[in-house]
Parts: sequence; C-alpha cells; structure tokens
Amino acid sequence: MKELSSLNPYLAKYKYRILFGGIFIALSNWFGVFPAQIIRLAFDLVKDNLANYQLTKGFENQAILKSIIIQIALLFGALIILIAIIKGVFMFFMRQTIIVVSRLIEYDLKNVIYQKYQELSLSFYRINNTGDLMNRVSEDVSRVRMYIGPAIMYTLNLIVLFILVISTMISVNPMLTFYALLPLPLLFVAIYYVQNTINTKSEKIQAQLSILTTTVQETFSGIRIIKAFGREQQLADRFAADSEVYKTKSMELVKVQAIFFPTILGLIGISTLLTVYFGGKEVINGSITAGNIAEFIVYVNILTWPVASVGWVTSLVQRAAASQKRINEFLDLEPEITNPSTIPFEFTNSIEFKNVSFTYPETNITAIDQLSFTLTKGQTLAIVGKTGSGKSTISNLISRMIDVSSGSILIDNQDIKNINLNDWRNQIGIVPQEVFLFSDSIQNNITFGKDQFETADIHQAAQMAGVYDSIIAFPNGFETLLGERGITLSGGQKQRVSIARALIKKPGLLLFDDALSAVDTQTEENILSNLASTRKDATNILISHRISTLKNADMILYLANGKVAEMGSHEALLANKGPYYELYQMQLLADTQKQE
Repeated sequence: MKELSSLNPYLAKYKYRILFGGIFIALSNWFGVFPAQIIRLAFDLVKDNLANYQLTKGFENQAILKSIIIQIALLFGALIILIAIIKGVFMFFMRQTIIVVSRLIEYDLKNVIYQKYQELSLSFYRINNTGDLMNRVSEDVSRVRMYIGPAIMYTLNLIVLFILVISTMISVNPMLTFYALLPLPLLFVAIYYVQNTINTKSEKIQAQLSILTTTVQETFSGIRIIKAFGREQQLADRFAADSEVYKTKSMELVKVQAIFFPTILGLIGISTLLTVYFGGKEVINGSITAGNIAEFIVYVNILTWPVASVGWVTSLVQRAAASQKRINEFLDLEPEITNPSTIPFEFTNSIEFKNVSFTYPETNITAIDQLSFTLTKGQTLAIVGKTGSGKSTISNLISRMIDVSSGSILIDNQDIKNINLNDWRNQIGIVPQEVFLFSDSIQNNITFGKDQFETADIHQAAQMAGVYDSIIAFPNGFETLLGERGITLSGGQKQRVSIARALIKKPGLLLFDDALSAVDTQTEENILSNLASTRKDATNILISHRISTLKNADMILYLANGKVAEMGSHEALLANKGPYYELYQMQLLADTQKQE
C-alpha cells in the first residue's frame, strides 16, 4: 500500500463522489439483505396458513385460506421485486460514483504521465524503450484503475455486507450462524490460491501476447525487407511457434479456471447442507422457525460472491501496487533539462561555444572535446566531418536537447542554461538528421511548429523546400494523409516536407542536420539558392558531409573526433590542402565517376 499511497491526492480530489459512493453501497446492501427477512416472514406465514388449510379440508373456508395464501405469496413476491428494483437503482448510483471516479483518476493519471514524458530529457528516451513507456501509460494505468474502481468498491461492499448480514444472523441464532459460515473461510483460502495461480498464468499469457504483438508489428514495419530477402516462410514459422506457446499457456489457464467455479459451487452446497441440517435441529428444539432456515440460506448465498471476490480483490491490489511502483519510478524522476526562466528572450546577437565538451553518460563516449567558435547573427556556419565526429551533438547542444558536460554555450552573451528555453526553441527551425513525420495530412505536418498560418505561407515554405510540385501532384494535394512515419512519401519527399516545416516558422536560427542527404544535387542547389535569397539576414547552421551543401557558408568547421581540425571559408580551406581539401577531392572524384 506504500506505492498506492501516491494515489491519495487523486482520491481526495474526488472525495465527495467516493463518500456518496459509500452511502449508495450501504443502501444497496441494506436493500439486498432486507429481502431475506421478507422471505422468512413469507415462508412462516405460508407455512402456518398451509397448516390451517390442511385442517379446514372439506370446509367452506378452505377456499378463503387458499386465496389468502396466494395473496400472501403475490404480495411478498411483489415486495421482493420492488426492493430488488430499489437495490438496482442504488447499485447504478454506486457504480456511477465509484467506477466513474476510477475512470476520472485514470484520465488524470494518463495526462500526468504523458506530461511527464514530455518534460523528461532525451537521455531518458535513450535508456527506455518505447514499448515499456507505452505499457506504463496504458496497461499499468489500467491496473491502477482496477484498484481504484472495482477493488475499492468490492472491498467497501464486503465490509458493509458482512456487518449487516453477520450481525443479523447472530441476532437470530449464533450457533446456526457458526455452522452456516463454516465453509466460507475454506472458500476464501481456496479462491485466494486459485486466483493467484490464475494471475500468475495470466501474466505469462500477457507476456507471450506481447511477444506475438512485437513480432507482428516488426513484420508489418519491415515488410519490404522481409520480402526483399524472401524470409516470409521463416517469419511465418516463427509466428506459428510463438502462437503455439501462447495456446499452451492459455490452455493451462483454462484448466485452472475449470476448477474455479465447481469449487465455489461445492463449498456453497456444503454451507447450504450445514444450514439445513443444524437449522432443522434448532427448529425441532423450537429455537427458530423454518423461515429462519430459508433466511439463512439467502444470507449464505448473499455472502458467497463477496467472499469469493476477496482473492480477486487482493490480486487487483497486488497488481496495482506493482504497476503504481513502475509509474512512480517515472513520476519521481526530475528532468535533467528544465526551463530556468519566464523572462521573454529574443535572439539578436551571437552564438558562442566556449571550451564545450560533451560525453554521453550511457556510453562514456566523448562526442565534443573543448570546442570553441562564435557565430554572429546573420551568418551561415557550416559543419562537416566524418561519421561520429560530433556534428549532430552540436545540433542537440544548440537546441539544448542535451547540456554540456563542461564549458558553456552563450546566446547573446547569456548562458543557454539561464535563458527562457521555450522562447529559444521557438526561434529555432530544426531539420533533424532522422526525419519524423506524423500520421496526419501533409499540411498539418508542415504547420506543426506554427500556431497561426496562412495558406500562402504553407505554399511558400513548400516551394522553398522544393516539394511543392510533388505535393500538388497528389490527388488530395496538401490534404494528403501520410502513413505511419510518413511512409506514403519517398525519402527525399519526407526530408523536404521536414525542411518546409522548419522554414514556415521563419526562424531566427535555421539548423540543418544533414537535411539534404536524401535529395539529388539539382534539388539541393535549388533549396540552397532559395535559402540564400530569402534568408539573407538570418542565421543558419548547415551540418552535412557533402561539400556542395557547405561551400557558400561564411565559415566552415571541419570536425575530427569532436575537435576543430580546420576552420575558415571554403576557398581558404581548399588553399590549406588539409582534411577538408582531401574530402573535397574525394567527393569531386566520386561525382565525376557518376557522370561517366
């Protein structure tokens, strides 16, 4: 219950609903217990009148007694039906309070977790897989909801019912109460162990189902590769084997469940037999009436299912505690990167790296080592280097997706850790190395980073990104819906839509992280020409491995092992005949060979 105590603020939020839920539980149970007393009274009245009916055999008033007996039966039957309806009404209100509260808390909890996910830093997502994150916001929250709703409701129901029923039974006959309830502890123990076995096997089935789901998801996502390598049969065999394991585990669960209900019914039968046997003795002794036996049988049946639910409720609480512990692990995390200021910030001057180093904590790999440079507003900086030289790390540092390990980054002579992070990111247009498009229309993907826009802005951004003609060629144009991760588009089209998404913001800083790798040379020239003509006074950072992308930049950094190997203009670096010159000659030779 320690982990579940973190739910107390949510329960306090809806305390009045829960209070009314408790009142409705008490009322519904009272109307559930009351019919047993009516049955006892009806049973005794009918029994006495039947005796008189037999005594008046052959007399005229026998017909009158028969009519009275029928009227008694109808009257008490109608009364029981009326009480059952009233009980049903209160049960409806009970569920509309307790169960609805569980749904409201589920809603709140999912929103809190989702918000927390967005606050956590990139490093969090590097060490946690997506499937586990999804599980915590779906499966784990659902288990917690089952504790807040059914578990609490059935627990309160059991407590109220026990108080009402057992106190009434004891007031009638303590000895008969003892014998009538004797099998119930055995029922509880049996159900507890059976339920635990069911839960254990259910967990294994759920885990196997996750394996099946993952297999199917990977098959659908990688269908091109599977077909290209002709591995359809191998994947089908693998799925069949996993399905066989799932079937075996499911059959084991079915066998346990097959024992479950016969056990309950058997113990209920024993309780009924004990009630009739010892109740009959008490009737003979004159301690109780025959109606009391009927009343006790009703009480036993009323208690059976709440007692049977104890094992299930215990299991719900255990599973909810485990799930809440998993949820708390994330909710208790503090994001590494937070917004330190609410003071409005506008980029007007420069970006400066001062002896910046960064080491990835997961691998201890130093991506950037004592890097220093200054970029003045309105300039274009190009960064080039081999794979693993730290180019993309610079992009993440500038947008403050990660924080420096040492050194400092100054924006307008202010440490990036001290400025309004939201304002800073809103002034950056980023085209990441790995393009991500949402399963939405092309228009909504382009306008994702802008709250207000005009149609002309969308078209202009698409034209600057060189993707306008491709979009209007689709039957639905800009309203074309994209598949998962933009699978509807080619690699080059996805990259250009991503560029348009950055350009429509008209950002103060445009950051291209190898954003032209999937486009041809002519398209690349057109995009760079559009940028040069429309962003003359804007600041740009171009990260690439292609010299053609960088040659017109005001300053070029050549990175090697996270350090600046060379720095200067395109012409100056060629004149140095260093690493940049060698890379230029290699790419020039490769382009010449392609043309031949």
